[in-house]
Amino acid sequence: MNRQEFYKNFFSARALFVTGLLIIPALLFNPSTEYRIIQFLFFGFLAWLFGRKINFLFTVLVTLFIIFFNLLIPYGRILFSAGFFSITSGALEAGIHRAVTLQALVMLSKITIRQDLKMPGTFGGLLGESLRIFSVLISKKLRMPGKNLIEKIDSLLLELSKEELSMEAAQISKTKPAGYAALVIIIFLSWFPWLMFFKKCTAPVQFFIMEVL
Repeated sequence: MNRQEFYKNFFSARALFVTGLLIIPALLFNPSTEYRIIQFLFFGFLAWLFGRKINFLFTVLVTLFIIFFNLLIPYGRILFSAGFFSITSGALEAGIHRAVTLQALVMLSKITIRQDLKMPGTFGGLLGESLRIFSVLISKKLRMPGKNLIEKIDSLLLELSKEELSMEAAQISKTKPAGYAALVIIIFLSWFPWLMFFKKCTAPVQFFIMEVL
């Protein structure tokens, strides 16, 4: 059994989706850029481990674009200056922080949003379909738009319709007991950087209270 088959057979789409919902606060409530980088690397490792496609070129380009556009609004200590362009500490840190957050969410979505996700109800069906399309789009290779843009869009829509037909015929997998255990471990490890940051921030307060008492 290869990694993709393990990913499809051991985890259901709903269990993965719920896992993603439980992990997102661990990322967004974590204000530390360093710990968010750890989370991003962890999500990227999981995506690779489960055989999900990772477009490294797209990841690097988007990261550089986000950092660059943040540098256009300089604030903080000047680290480098060349003519009218300056690299400041505040803008650089903000750019890295936002880029890592976005890329971590993309990696997390690669793991927790699967194309066979189905949600109950009308709204759930609409949400599931939107997430399915998003899952398909982020799995595609980066294609630079050219003269045949309309043709490429038509080809992409045709691919989406074919995958929808194949998804309807596919058998919905259920989460195995070992799969639930693995998801619990993944959730804990995803929250671990936030717990470390929280412990680091509260340590001086605890020391002060102990000294006063």
